[in-house]
Amino acid sequence: MALVSRLAGALLAETCGAFYLVGDLKEPCDFEAAGFDPPPTIPGHDQPFIELVPRRAIALAPPLLRLGLEGPALAQLLFDRLVIERNGSVSNRLWRLVTQGSEAGQIDVPWFAEMPSTVWNIVREGVLKCS
Repeated sequence: MALVSRLAGALLAETCGAFYLVGDLKEPCDFEAAGFDPPPTIPGHDQPFIELVPRRAIALAPPLLRLGLEGPALAQLLFDRLVIERNGSVSNRLWRLVTQGSEAGQIDVPWFAEMPSTVWNIVREGVLKCS
């Protein structure tokens, strides 16, 4: 089971013992304080995700999404579904939709990985549409 949280506005996925940072940061991040070696690059529009090197045990902050999809395939799915293509940052509106507005605990979201892309894109467009 993979877990997904937020780190400085980006997504942080723990999967198969690896940690992936997905999407661009929305605020400065002290990677060392968060328990990681500072990465050589930050993901964004041109690079969907990077693998972070942990320095110690990492405790992910809630809310946490729990998914069955693992590895780089999970990181790519998170980028494709939750990141705004034009700027490479995570959509807070889409994140709130998937977390159901919860701020605590783990949320099982097997549907998120199982939903066909064509269906998710309809949902995504509706959520991101300016009103």
